[in-house]
Amino acid sequence: MKPIRNSVKAIIIKNNCLLCIRKVDELGVYYLLPGGGQDRNETFIETVTRECLEELGAPVQVGRLRYIREYIGENHEFCATDHNHQIEFMFECLLLADPDPQQASHYDEGQDGIEWVSLDSQTHRVYPKVLLERIRQGYAEVYWGDIN
Repeated sequence: MKPIRNSVKAIIIKNNCLLCIRKVDELGVYYLLPGGGQDRNETFIETVTRECLEELGAPVQVGRLRYIREYIGENHEFCATDHNHQIEFMFECLLLADPDPQQASHYDEGQDGIEWVSLDSQTHRVYPKVLLERIRQGYAEVYWGDIN
């Protein structure tokens, strides 16, 4: 049985757009928050800072914890192949420099770039699916549970 994994994500908003990593699968392009798995002996702040350098090529100032989501893969649309259980901690972050894909040291598996996605978008496939709506609404509840 796989252990539960901590994943730390960055919520970076500028000009009513959310900075995302772009990935492609058999259904096409989709978007995720930058971030990733916490390493042993690493704090959440260290994790999100490292992940932003790796995936965005940009340093960030980490702000407040905004949301916590559990993701149990077997309960969602990719259940045939995704058996992960992870807890995602999403922090508000401020870019300290413009993102530079040329400076990104380690793209996430399947990542093919970065993109600013409008918070008003109804057409982009963003995960978790409720993310854009909850940011737009200023959703106050921190813990989301197992939702996609």
